[in-house]
Amino acid sequence: MSQTIYQDIGGRDAVEAVVDDFYERVLDDDQLTPYFEDTDMADLRTHQIQFISAVAGGPVEYSGGDMREAHDHLGIEEADFDLVGRYLEEALEENGVPEEHVETIMGEVAALKAPILNR
Repeated sequence: MSQTIYQDIGGRDAVEAVVDDFYERVLDDDQLTPYFEDTDMADLRTHQIQFISAVAGGPVEYSGGDMREAHDHLGIEEADFDLVGRYLEEALEENGVPEEHVETIMGEVAALKAPILNR
């Protein structure tokens, strides 16, 4: 039986490390911080852990809201979406996620671009 990406990268501890690294990068960027001013970061962190775990084949179901509804009020610009994606990719890579798994996870993120940008 083959392992899932989730198991292969180290499970929940690895995903939490990636998410912590990711939000450090995002919140250190003055271009992006306005999007998070009125956000419950603990809740957002939980949803991000669920999302990455779910797309990586972990024993987790994503319970966050519809992507379009969750992001509609933010007016996210394409350049900002791309920047957030870059930070996630960097966090995955720097936390030892193999390139083929980074590509799979980022493919799932890219598929959310249209609803997040409300297109």
